[in-house]
Amino acid sequence: MTDAAQQPRTSRAYWTVEPGRGELRTAPLPAPGPDEVLVRALRSGISRGTERLVHRGLVPARVHERMRAPFQEGAFPGPVKYGYLSVGVVEQGPEPLVGRRVFALHPHQDRYVLPAADVTPVPEGVPSDRAVLAGPVETAVNALWEAAPRFGDRVAVVGAGMIGACAAALLARFPLARLQLVDPQPSRAGLARALGVEHVRPEDAAGECDVVVHASSTAAGLARGLELLGDEGELIEMSWYGDEDPAVPLGADFHARRLQIRASQVGVVAPARRARRTTADRRAAALDALRDPRFDALLTGSSPFEELPATMVRLAGDAPEALCHVVRYD
Repeated sequence: MTDAAQQPRTSRAYWTVEPGRGELRTAPLPAPGPDEVLVRALRSGISRGTERLVHRGLVPARVHERMRAPFQEGAFPGPVKYGYLSVGVVEQGPEPLVGRRVFALHPHQDRYVLPAADVTPVPEGVPSDRAVLAGPVETAVNALWEAAPRFGDRVAVVGAGMIGACAAALLARFPLARLQLVDPQPSRAGLARALGVEHVRPEDAAGECDVVVHASSTAAGLARGLELLGDEGELIEMSWYGDEDPAVPLGADFHARRLQIRASQVGVVAPARRARRTTADRRAAALDALRDPRFDALLTGSSPFEELPATMVRLAGDAPEALCHVVRYD
């Protein structure tokens, strides 16, 4: 534990100050209370899909409150301090946590104080870079609790972004008859190989699926996902569409084939597990799953914290290969 008298009394954090522009801001750092921890950040992760919307000021007004991150400051479209994938080491707090690496749903900031109940220890054997993926992996765990794939099922994951790739990586551990990662980008074939799943273009995907996990955030992907279902099959919708309202193809044979669409959202534990699992249990399960080195394929770049304003501009532009970008604080 670092002596309290030597602790920095300020912290630096990344703020989106207006659409298309961010900056690092310095602010006072409060002393932790008896049930709080002081965390020194080691890594944070940029979830390109969501944070691109925040950076560009495209979060729809009607969902401003629902889109708030747990420790967000400010409001959309800005100035706002946003982010939710942080890994650090506890410097002050309850003795069992001091010196341990933890994951927290905190914005990009070099030091921060938060309730001890809101950090989750990172298991030994999970590198700090990989641990920033706990957020999207937890989202995927929740979706699979919703989907409940069964032995011998035929499953497709449509959309090989960060969320879809996390879902595919978890599904690769299931005893399925078939698992395909469906994405139009040929470059996603390498990602699929690293995850141990088959990559196919949408037009080549196999039908008669029992379950489709949709995470492409496109109307075309949603339509193709429904086409891939067998009769009475179920599509789990994980996409976030920002300010768009995609057309959902409910004509043709949607009703005759008794297809189902079910929303999955990480804000609450899936109903199938809600009576027996807490959000803390779910996050711990996600971090335990990250012992698998295959998840390293989702880490597509890294840069220092000092460069974050320029990094965010680059990632918000034309960077289709980016999945999770790691921010380094050392």
